[in-house]
Order: sequence, then C-alpha cells, then structure tokens
Amino acid sequence: MIEQKGVPGMADRLPPWNPEGAGLPSAPGQKAFSIGDLAREFGVTLRALRFYESKGLLKPQREGNLRLYSPADRENLAQILKGKQLGFTLSEIRSLIASDTPDCQYAPRLKLSREQCVEQIKLLERQKKEIEDAIAELRRTYTDLYTRTPGD
Repeated sequence: MIEQKGVPGMADRLPPWNPEGAGLPSAPGQKAFSIGDLAREFGVTLRALRFYESKGLLKPQREGNLRLYSPADRENLAQILKGKQLGFTLSEIRSLIASDTPDCQYAPRLKLSREQCVEQIKLLERQKKEIEDAIAELRRTYTDLYTRTPGD
C-alpha cells in the first residue's frame, strides 16, 4: 500500500477512500490524499492540480470544497508529470494514460508505442537543436554588446 505523505496526523483525519460515483476500484483501508499532500509530494502547485482536474486527468472525490484524491489519482499524477517530462502535451498524455488491465488499480502507465517513442525523440532532438542555436545566437549578441566601445 502507498504510504500517506504530507502533514503529520493528516492520514488519521482523512476518511478511507470511497470511490462511490468516482468509478475507481477500492481496497479496504485505503486512505485518500488531500490536494496539499499531492502538491507537496510531487512539487506542483495547487493550481496545477485543479487544472489537471478541470481537464479530466484527475478525478478527486469532493466533500464540499475539500478534494480527496485516491491512490489511483496519485498514480495518474505521477504519469501526467512523467508525460510532461517526456515532452508530451496534456491531450497526448490523456490518451497515453491507460490501465494495463481494467481491474488493476495501481497500474496506470503511459502506453507508448515504438513509433511514438521515435517521433517524440525526433521532436525533442529538433527542439534541443533549436534551443542550442538560440543560446549560441544570444551568446554572440552578448559578446558583441560586451566588446563594443562606448559611442559605437
């Protein structure tokens, strides 16, 4: 079972995860995670988590204004951030996040084909080249500005 992270004692105050209406499987004794717990654990802002929710990538249970994230939501967040790290858009990430099996609660993974890997590598290599070119141009400009004598 995934350990509760965040504020000491928070796990005792949060109810066990009840996915009624959330469409997520549950295991006895599972704990929910607060928005602050996930934000601290993954180093993201509360706004980012609410944004992912608005895009349908996370589906926390709501109790008034309180958002309670399941272990499956936590795993989805890890995969969203991995997809972003790999340079995928959120719409691409949405289609890449899938469970290995319909009954597997902790198994959402980015499902990448070989072709998708190759295409993403090509895209990132192009972007890397463009960034390197931009840095070189800025260094040349900086050097030109630095070596100019006053009045030029």
